[in-house]
Amino acid sequence: MLSVLSYGRIVARAVLGGLSQTDGRDYSLVTASCGFGKDFRKGILKKGMCYGDDACFIARHRSADVLGVADGVGGWRDYGVDPSQFSATLMRTCERLVREARFTPTSPVGILTSAYYELLQNKVPLLGSSTACIVVLDRRSHRIHTCNLGDSGFLVVRGGEVVHRSDEQQHYFNTPFQLSIAPPGVEGAVLSDSPEMADSSSFDIQLGDIILTATDGLFDNMPDYMILQELKKLKNSNYDSIQQTARSIAEQAHNLAYDPNYMSPFAQFACDNGLNVRGGKPDDITVLLSIVAEYTD
Repeated sequence: MLSVLSYGRIVARAVLGGLSQTDGRDYSLVTASCGFGKDFRKGILKKGMCYGDDACFIARHRSADVLGVADGVGGWRDYGVDPSQFSATLMRTCERLVREARFTPTSPVGILTSAYYELLQNKVPLLGSSTACIVVLDRRSHRIHTCNLGDSGFLVVRGGEVVHRSDEQQHYFNTPFQLSIAPPGVEGAVLSDSPEMADSSSFDIQLGDIILTATDGLFDNMPDYMILQELKKLKNSNYDSIQQTARSIAEQAHNLAYDPNYMSPFAQFACDNGLNVRGGKPDDITVLLSIVAEYTD
């Protein structure tokens, strides 16, 4: 069976399509999560919130809603390292920092930096690498603050159009920016980027805005127009509707990933880099689908 996790026990008083903002109201995110590990275990979560080597978190604080996704770099498996441990621990640490109020809503990169340096300070090194994307909704200011390192990312959809999106960071084809911890003595041989190199953005949002945050397993297999078609099915902001749409998006991306005749965004990007590639890209897929609603404690 497909497992879908829903979050946020609030009454959603937003109608999809964009309502005018009222300065006195606090905002919140109503979020559903769905994903697949590329080993075909549909919707099966490892310990914590992990689909395959992907990981995610959703945390609430009185001042903000915070969510994030991370994609563990699978190449570590060749060296006997479980790639999911790094991404999962990174996301759990981010979540704990939020719940302990050790963050500033305007600085998601601060959350990522603090979490990463906690991992670096472990007595026993947690080897691995991961991309990361964090999205923060500041309730009172009605602003979204983001940071994205690598090729996970987010879209903000309003009125059926993408109005904001993250910028992908790649060193070269299929080699995204990533946080890493290498074995002692070989740090220079492992690709590692600073969390401060994450692309950051801030912008206003409106009631009814849709925010989709996902790992590259989604974006490598579904272009924007397909995602927007699926989002049209989201007719209201109740939990069941959000869950169903998140599941529909993740399922379609998962199916396309194993279609050898499909010209996926990943295959197109490969062709643009001189490679003769066709088909989807089998990968772990994590989707967080959120709607901006009025906050009710």
